[in-house]
Amino acid sequence: MNILLIGKTGQLGGDILRNGESHRIEAHDERTLDITAPDAVRKAVSELKPDVVINTAAFHNVPLCEADVASAFRVNCAAVRDLARACKAAGSLFVTFSTDYVFGGEKRTPYREDDRPFPLQMYGLSKLAGEIYALSAAPEHTVVIRTCGLYGISGAVSKGGNFVDNRIRDAETTDSLEMSCDQVVCPTSTDDLSRAVLELIAHPRIEPGIYHLVNDGECTWYEFTLAIFELAGKTVRVTPVDRGGMSGEMRRPLYSVLANTKARALGIVLPHWRDALERFVTIRRNLSIVKENAR
Repeated sequence: MNILLIGKTGQLGGDILRNGESHRIEAHDERTLDITAPDAVRKAVSELKPDVVINTAAFHNVPLCEADVASAFRVNCAAVRDLARACKAAGSLFVTFSTDYVFGGEKRTPYREDDRPFPLQMYGLSKLAGEIYALSAAPEHTVVIRTCGLYGISGAVSKGGNFVDNRIRDAETTDSLEMSCDQVVCPTSTDDLSRAVLELIAHPRIEPGIYHLVNDGECTWYEFTLAIFELAGKTVRVTPVDRGGMSGEMRRPLYSVLANTKARALGIVLPHWRDALERFVTIRRNLSIVKENAR
């Protein structure tokens, strides 16, 4: 399969590149393809005419989306629309990613793909707008994948790393910290997600539309943090804090677990979040040993 990948240096893009060795992948980052430049997007897609365009680029610093609304909508909405249009013109499948934050958190059972969105902040609103624009511009060519709480080997540059690595770094500098216990989520390994995405786009029964892909199970960030320290062998006292989903004046959904309903019907199932976390911590530990031995 011929794939145009956007966002190769990110957590998810990096893992798609690593796990997609059986495909022909032309990979870009913001230096080689500016997705906010419509002419550049049209040129890249029309010249390659890939079977699939996978867009992992996003403006996903949630607090910054509140401060810079224009940039959030330019990257998460307008650029996604332009990519969808370019894929329609080239006859390519367009795969782009959205978020659990399109939901308001009023449920207490996992959200299905057809549940009503109700974003509480600009990040979720900009991502939902991107979903709507892409599915409207190219309904027969677009696959939107919603996911949650990503962490991967490459880290998230805009967030200063990922949640797991940041907690392990915390353990090196403190013996106690506070952690939110009010949000229930489904943290997802980009290694598992990338494999599921590659399986999905190659599936003979894939249809356009919205899919949820997350690691199985659910937990609070407090529970996830306890598991990180346990698996990493770190002794840190963690105090649960209930902020009611508030970060300053910004609201986050209290419950945003996603149900992989449509992917599961195709036989695509991601492992449990704790299994994924254990594998990630083991990889990180082995990488650290290799670096130490190389000194």
